Amino acid sequence: MSHTLGIRQAQKQKTRQALMDAALGLLEEQSLSSLGLREVTRAVGVAPTAFYRHFRSTADLGVALVEEALGSLHPMIRTMVSTTGDSEERIARAVELIAGHVRAHPAHVRFLARERHGGVQPVREAIRSQLARFAEEVRAGLAQDPVSAGWDDDDLLMLAGLYVDQMLMTASLFLETLDAPEEERARVTRVAARQLRLISIGRRHWLD
Repeated sequence: MSHTLGIRQAQKQKTRQALMDAALGLLEEQSLSSLGLREVTRAVGVAPTAFYRHFRSTADLGVALVEEALGSLHPMIRTMVSTTGDSEERIARAVELIAGHVRAHPAHVRFLARERHGGVQPVREAIRSQLARFAEEVRAGLAQDPVSAGWDDDDLLMLAGLYVDQMLMTASLFLETLDAPEEERARVTRVAARQLRLISIGRRHWLD
């Protein structure tokens, strides 16, 4: 019996992931607010009623996509606040990680960029909540850095928010240059590094 239940659970998870993958593909060309569940189920090859075994609505599906899309960013966040290497090495490593993430997950980045200020409130709130969690994670990392000696929690959280926003903005810029000439991608890399460098300089002199 337990073996049968395990097979059913695995199949259910497989169908759920197929629905999410299909939705993400469809969202390459449209916003979540215009996406119909019949489009998603048709792409997977299941009946529309099967959708409700996994999600309450397309908004619920969107929230699941937010969790999937942002979940893979944690290693990048940890690198951005790493205390290993000098400032220039850390900046170069962060920009390289962001560019690599965009190449590996362009649909996720496009979805987040579009829906962060989109028309589906639960999804906007889910993105905002996840980003707030990221900012707290970055704040905790920054607090361990000797450069942050003397900073209060509010200022650390403000700085953390700057890093998170910069990460998303840089990801969006790299997304726009996926099919661009190499020189355009190199230009974005230089601009992203300069912007992070500016934040880093301001950080070092904040308490002056």
